[in-house]
Amino acid sequence: MSEYKLLINGELVEGDTSLDIINPATGEAFTTVARASVAQADEAIAAAKAAAPLWAATSLEDRRKAVLALADAIAARSDEIARVMTAEQGKPLAEAQGELAWTDGYLRHYCTLDLPDRVIQDDENGFIEVRHMPLGVVVGIIAWNFPLLVACWKIGPAVLAGNTIVLKPAPTTPATALLLGEICKDIFPAGVINIIADDNDLGPHLTAHPDVAKVGFTGSTTTGKRIMANGADTLKRVPLELGGNAPAIILDDVDVKETAQAIFNNAFLNNGQVCLAIKRAYVHDDIYEAMCSELAMLAEAAIVDDGSKQGTQIGPIQNKAQFEKVKGFLETARRDGKIIAGGTVMERGGYFVRPTIVRDVTDGDQIVDEEQFGPILPVIRFADVDDVIRRANASEMGLGGSVWSKDVARATAIAGRIESGQVWVNQHIAIGPHIPMAGFKASGLGVEQSVEGFAEYTQVQVINIARP
Repeated sequence: MSEYKLLINGELVEGDTSLDIINPATGEAFTTVARASVAQADEAIAAAKAAAPLWAATSLEDRRKAVLALADAIAARSDEIARVMTAEQGKPLAEAQGELAWTDGYLRHYCTLDLPDRVIQDDENGFIEVRHMPLGVVVGIIAWNFPLLVACWKIGPAVLAGNTIVLKPAPTTPATALLLGEICKDIFPAGVINIIADDNDLGPHLTAHPDVAKVGFTGSTTTGKRIMANGADTLKRVPLELGGNAPAIILDDVDVKETAQAIFNNAFLNNGQVCLAIKRAYVHDDIYEAMCSELAMLAEAAIVDDGSKQGTQIGPIQNKAQFEKVKGFLETARRDGKIIAGGTVMERGGYFVRPTIVRDVTDGDQIVDEEQFGPILPVIRFADVDDVIRRANASEMGLGGSVWSKDVARATAIAGRIESGQVWVNQHIAIGPHIPMAGFKASGLGVEQSVEGFAEYTQVQVINIARP
């Protein structure tokens, strides 16, 4: 028997098989979840399709009440959810609780959004009105770094817009999402929300299914390209929130100690497993030595341990595959630059790597050009602003970036030249449900969050009436 079951058509059901879930702090299984078959995936889509007309006809106010009830129910079980999240994802319990708080804020903000009908002509010649209609069945596919928050990023706007949804979490972090399914079961009509787990085998089937109108994906650029290709034959809407390689450009006038702390926090949040996290720090030549020293001190002082233990600041890498990838990056960092903090795998159970600061690397080195998605920060020297902007923009990614300076006007002018969907000044990962999230280049298509993201869960319809 699986401890966590699938939600299909309003019922919690066993999977046709099961899946052991690894605690990354130990490297051992801590629970078993239901694993869906292709037939069960089809059942989930069929349930969502059957529920779609009635849910689309449900008033926006009633849909809002359901989503607010979901937020309330999540809050009531927040301690339980946080502990499950830490066990399967690895993040410190305080970060898991922070994810719950973010989720609550996002769900409640979504409930304030509206897309009212808009009259664009009303005269003797005719009446023209623009409406936003539900799409139908949405599939949400999410990554393993924020298993509750990103799940609700898909569920909230999808159902508020009048769609039904089939959610598939990452195979290494399904327990949190299936626990969410337990909560949804008692709030939403059967079929409106369906949550299934797999072992990375159902994605192609879900994304190519003819009854799915939209696939919302958060994850790697490589997988995003495959999803886009799978959806081509049926012309699905495929908004993609993909990877990043966010630069932080740190000018010569900053307070080094204060800025180093902010850079460290935004590089190593969730062990660096954040698409928007700082992945490359470009530091002006005048403060380079001082900044490297401060960052190294912070990395050496960080408490790395099991996320369930009090005081842990950085937990394990989430899964073995990513652990091996990060170890490869450590080797290239050691080859191309100088590791001044960390750089070691901790000799214990689980997937632990000390937070690592690498200096004396530059563009063209693998550790700079590729997204590490782990606890490694390369620190790159620059002297000329125009040159560093060119280097920051040379990446095929363009999800996030930041500029740091006491001269806000100067920093803002530089920010406007960075090719990224989000560019911050004297801050980083400053996101919110009211702020559009979009990517340039290979970092994504479409918009998440805000009223712009909400609109992507709808189809524009024009009612055009002639008048005699």
